Amino acid sequence: MKKVIIALVVVGGLAALSAFLYKQYAKPLSQEAHARFNQNGLRLEVTYCQPAKKGRTIFGDSSTRALVPYGKVWRTGANEATKLTVNHNVTLAGHPLKAGEYTLWTIPGPQDWQVVINQETGQWGTEYDASKDLFRAAVPSHQVPEVQELFEISFMPQTGGTDLVLHWDHTEVAVPIRTQ
Repeated sequence: MKKVIIALVVVGGLAALSAFLYKQYAKPLSQEAHARFNQNGLRLEVTYCQPAKKGRTIFGDSSTRALVPYGKVWRTGANEATKLTVNHNVTLAGHPLKAGEYTLWTIPGPQDWQVVINQETGQWGTEYDASKDLFRAAVPSHQVPEVQELFEISFMPQTGGTDLVLHWDHTEVAVPIRTQ
């Protein structure tokens, strides 16, 4: 009996170690990326994963078989939920946001997107809990002529802060972030 227990512990340990090593060293299909902003004492960082277009329809209604359907919560990237870190109190799309770590979700639409700031962090990108939302804010989206193959998040400095820019396929969304 003792040998069976030892064998089970060894097998379980090896399975756990294998899973850990696979997650650490296997190349995910959507690579992790960071967008950083550091100006006038305001530091922002977004950690996300970059899915690729690969010839697919990215945004659209249910009739288009879009990868990211309009009107549904999207993790705003791939893999783990997208994390936003803010070092000072700011306003994001007109809503106050205290310094801290949050997850950034979006609900795409044809004319505007809902930006969702959620207080839960560290979860997989399909584990969205709306009860932990701090707020949702509407921001306009617009079409751009150039195709962005990889989903990209960047910052565009503005007076009093920056815009958080989401760009994929022909769609671009600018989320204003301003110091308080």
